[in-house]
Amino acid sequence: MQLKFGLVPPLLAALPFAYIGAAAQTAPVQLSVNAAAGIHPIDPNIYGIANYGLDPQFAKEIALPNTRWGGDGTTRYNWQVDSSNSGGDWYFVGGSGVATPVPGGQVDTMIDTYRPAGTAPLITVPIIPYVNKTAAYTCSYRVSVYGPQTSVDPYLTVGNGDQCGSGVSPTGTNITDTNIYYNHVDNSPGLQEGWMDHLLNRYGRQSGIVRLFQLDNEPGGWGNTHRDVMPNGANYPTIVDLGQQYASMIKKVDPQALILGPSDFTLGGWIGDTTQQNGLYAGQYYLQQMAAYQHANGIRLLDYFDEHYYGGGSTPAAELQSTRALWDPTFNSGSWVEQYVFDAPMQLIPRFQSWIAQYYPGTKLALSEYSFTNGGTTIADALTQADVLGIFGRQGVDLANLWTIPQPTDPVAYSYRLYRNYDGQGSRYGDTWVSSNSTDQGQLAIYGAMRTSDHALTLVIINKTANDLPTAVALANVPQPAASAEMYTYSSANLQAIVRQPDIPIQIAHNQATGFSATFPAMSASIVVIPRVKH
Repeated sequence: MQLKFGLVPPLLAALPFAYIGAAAQTAPVQLSVNAAAGIHPIDPNIYGIANYGLDPQFAKEIALPNTRWGGDGTTRYNWQVDSSNSGGDWYFVGGSGVATPVPGGQVDTMIDTYRPAGTAPLITVPIIPYVNKTAAYTCSYRVSVYGPQTSVDPYLTVGNGDQCGSGVSPTGTNITDTNIYYNHVDNSPGLQEGWMDHLLNRYGRQSGIVRLFQLDNEPGGWGNTHRDVMPNGANYPTIVDLGQQYASMIKKVDPQALILGPSDFTLGGWIGDTTQQNGLYAGQYYLQQMAAYQHANGIRLLDYFDEHYYGGGSTPAAELQSTRALWDPTFNSGSWVEQYVFDAPMQLIPRFQSWIAQYYPGTKLALSEYSFTNGGTTIADALTQADVLGIFGRQGVDLANLWTIPQPTDPVAYSYRLYRNYDGQGSRYGDTWVSSNSTDQGQLAIYGAMRTSDHALTLVIINKTANDLPTAVALANVPQPAASAEMYTYSSANLQAIVRQPDIPIQIAHNQATGFSATFPAMSASIVVIPRVKH
């Protein structure tokens, strides 16, 4: 993970938070749902979260579908010594300090920790040419070897008190003459095949417990984050070649494995150097080449086209609006790639889906690392995340993992509960998307889904404004409705609970629900549940 936030248009960033509420007073927002239109399954894997510091009980509470072991610190992981190198994230420090490392131990522990929740692991497999050598602490830019540097690790020394430097000389130039074999060994598909065997033997080759694998992390940024071993980085022909080598090994060991790639970073990693990529953006080229491999060899190596994205904004208003970059053809977030590369709004999910349709049909779409919130501790963060999860379901994303991990009492945790356990008894938002529309999603968003288990219609409705919003919700093709709907709301009135509201009368004609009216509190996310009556 790297901090790679897109720019926010200056006017939007400067708006006071109350501006959204002022706009809400100008015209009522109308909501509509047609339960027989726009139908498609919602993949539960969109509700994934990274594992670092994730509370296991919270994972169990929301039946977390998958958790990711990934990020910069996994790129140089050597399973045999159970340690990696932090790269540019922290002074290029390698090792764990464990005297007797357990091969694959930290990943095994992660899997075992979340298995009681029924959570599948998403595991990063290093494809970079070099991985960490030893569990003993080492670092790439020792001060005794390379002299004074702009800063040193304030906590750790290695060897006989040697300091670990930043890799930048006092004049501001990068140090480039590292001896990579001091603390690294060659990576290879054979080395990683040993790890695959370890995982499958430990958890069962037919169990399906370990099935999701990711081809490294943000390879387009290796020349920055991992510049000590890859000072010139890797171009996309190299990234494709490495990906094919390691993916073919994984598929050989486990033909049922599901592989994600290229898992590159926001904006720059999707673009690459078009002169080396058949005139295509990096993401397009990657799909094209993976399709060519299948055509030539009869084996699909890539199951998910996977990229990373960071949105958000410097104010609550900008943060709430930033989710439009995922889908809205009229919204320009102000990022450089929109201004100078696409010359068009981001429209991220439809854009990626169009790449898949053109270059490698049948590939699923993943966003294995993303964030839109500013820490996850405010009501705006909760509403933004709830909006993102609704968008993922509507737009047909197949897998996603939030990078900024919520603690169980954080507002963002309640965004997940709204979809995965809104009543504290395990009740969930639906698993089949149905057509649902708002006349102004910037004020009042709606996400509708049918629940297969009992055929209830569930509606997540998010009020992004500073005012209570009364509105009418028109319903079509909702048969055999109960006389009233349940409503649960999360708002700043109580940041530690999703609160059951009074039931809402449903308008019914000819045994079909036709609508209801309700007031949605300022800055709130609600779920409305219309049960189907059994006859």
